[in-house]
Amino acid sequence: MSRVRLAALLAGATMLTGVAAVAQEAAPAPTGPVTLVHAGSLLDRPGTAPRGNATLVIRDGKVAEVRDGFVQPADIGAADARVVDLKSAFVLPGLIDVHVHLAGQLGPNDQLRDVVDDREDLALNGAYYAEKTLQAGFTTVRDLGAGGRSILSLREAIEAGRLPGPTVLAVGHMVSISAGHGDRANGWNHEVAEALATSDVCNGPDDCRRAVREQVRLGADAIKLATTGGVLSQIAAGTGQQMFDDEIKAIVETAHLLGKKVSSHAHAAGGVNAALRAGVDSVEHGSYLDEESIKLFRQTGAYLVPTLLAGQTVVDMANKGGLTPATRRKALTVGPVMMQSFQKAVKGGVRIAFGTDNGVGPHGTNAREFKLMVDAGLPPAEAIKAATVNAADLLDRKDRIGTLEPGRDADIIAVAKSPLDDVTELERVRFVMRRGVVHKLNGERVVFQPVP
Repeated sequence: MSRVRLAALLAGATMLTGVAAVAQEAAPAPTGPVTLVHAGSLLDRPGTAPRGNATLVIRDGKVAEVRDGFVQPADIGAADARVVDLKSAFVLPGLIDVHVHLAGQLGPNDQLRDVVDDREDLALNGAYYAEKTLQAGFTTVRDLGAGGRSILSLREAIEAGRLPGPTVLAVGHMVSISAGHGDRANGWNHEVAEALATSDVCNGPDDCRRAVREQVRLGADAIKLATTGGVLSQIAAGTGQQMFDDEIKAIVETAHLLGKKVSSHAHAAGGVNAALRAGVDSVEHGSYLDEESIKLFRQTGAYLVPTLLAGQTVVDMANKGGLTPATRRKALTVGPVMMQSFQKAVKGGVRIAFGTDNGVGPHGTNAREFKLMVDAGLPPAEAIKAATVNAADLLDRKDRIGTLEPGRDADIIAVAKSPLDDVTELERVRFVMRRGVVHKLNGERVVFQPVP
């Protein structure tokens, strides 16, 4: 290409850029429908003091403005604006649960469902449980393990406006070693075990790199691995470290190379510490933290996701005879120590993100985790921050969710009284809005209108 021709092209591009800039500056203000949410008390930025009477101006599914007092439609030149009256309520951002399993719910026939349910069953289960979760006030969740593309398909259907539910981020399958916590073949005879083999099971660093890439190819938003045994895996191998350090490192490095955050299922301190040394972004459960664990959390800035509700649930089930012999002993051993370990984390200044592991506990009961956290010594304000600001940061979404500042998604909930005084108020959510769409009003479900 000649210099003259190149100069002409560059000049044309410059002119177009200038025209675009002028057009952008001259673009009219949004003219879409406006909703005004009148809040008696507004916790727009968890971790700070709530505001008194305030109005949230909602446009195009986002918070456009936050104003003091109760602004009327005429005040903003939008005579047809819808007004949502929450003048007697406490309003705050939609809650975030960073550890759920939407495709199922633990029950007496849970292991049998592995060989009875089809992928289609998992997707339909997920749709049902997703709406229950949304109705409970959780407008964003991270699903940390489900079969095939069931949850990834659910994520996309909700995003497209075809189904009601929270915003879903998902890992697909959890990456595990053979006979590890995520190996679905545990506890079955050889023929069934062969049929249940999946691409997420790996052995050795190279194979584990492959397993990460497989999940990313499927569409995973993040990667989860199991560095220790688990309570509910059908193998009596305990909850100690089961993955070698080089395997953990290979998984974390591969995921980070591909731009994905990494969470580690880990109970025993050895597995927790190995995961933290490898650079994981969060540790799920952390049931047996030691002093090195606390030090590593503080050094790396990783989050602990305590899942106290899951610990309580499995103990209750074990005491009622609802678990198999391989899991009952582990549940009765691990469950009671989770609160003690969490207390140690709180005292040690570990960063906390809210997660329940629901799917172990019943979907829609997520907010019960708050009381357990507070009972263990976390102040209510910090527990709410863990389920908003901190969770948004862990998910790399703090520019969209976690607060109700201008530009953020209009994910809004309301309760009758201040949860800063009684955190169990969050178990009684009266109003739910996700991205500007009302899903619950005056404690009643609003009929969902899918996008055509």
